[in-house]
Amino acid sequence: MPGIMNQLQRELEVARLAANRAGELALRLQAGGLRAESKSDESPVTIADRECERMIVEMLSESFPEDGFLGEEGAVKPSVSGRRWIIDPIDGTRDFVRGNPVWAVLIGLEEEGRVVAGVAHLPVLGDTYFASAGDGAYRNDDRIRVSGIADPASAVLSVNGWTSIGRAHFAPELLDWISQFWSVRCFGGCLDAMMLAAGQMEVWIEPKVAPWDLAAPKIILEEAGARFFDFAGVNTIYGGNSVACTPGLEPMVRDFLDRRQTPG
Repeated sequence: MPGIMNQLQRELEVARLAANRAGELALRLQAGGLRAESKSDESPVTIADRECERMIVEMLSESFPEDGFLGEEGAVKPSVSGRRWIIDPIDGTRDFVRGNPVWAVLIGLEEEGRVVAGVAHLPVLGDTYFASAGDGAYRNDDRIRVSGIADPASAVLSVNGWTSIGRAHFAPELLDWISQFWSVRCFGGCLDAMMLAAGQMEVWIEPKVAPWDLAAPKIILEEAGARFFDFAGVNTIYGGNSVACTPGLEPMVRDFLDRRQTPG
């Protein structure tokens, strides 16, 4: 844990424990065999998603009974405290059901509309990333920081969601823009975001995401020094899409998005 005590230390400790236990439960259920169902938006869901969300909510409710909840699998509770936990019990269910290692448990804490703490636990890879406002970002208790790269010719780019990226306003010019970069790597939404936070990538683009996909990664990215915004340039987890990048590459990324906005 960070050496400096802060008011969100207990929240992070409980969230990390909940994420780890949910990851263990998911792995046990996965080993027993799973069948994925399709939700109304055609995304997959398994019993592991639902059971892990239930476990996380129970653990957080026991420690913070006045906090609210928003979970991908239906957990909703109004907040008395002005705080709300935003949960994705298995981020990357498609990877989870196929046995790919890049899925994660995501838990973010929103206070008065601002994400102030988050945990991203990748059980198979053995990594837990976490952060709280003003106290930096960490991977397995080691401080992490975005790279200082400002030249796309030396930068690694991640563009996820290729099944839906074609609907983005910048799609017709995306391939030409990508050609400026040193390399392109796309492993999975959360993993790519965490690699950016740890200085292993420089730009992360997600064309279709929900608040539970972004709450935890957003605070981790920003505490690691990244810039975070949606395709409209707004710092929010509610825009339906997201971009994160190193400070040195922010101008060129914003320029690409701004110059290619669909006329109003």
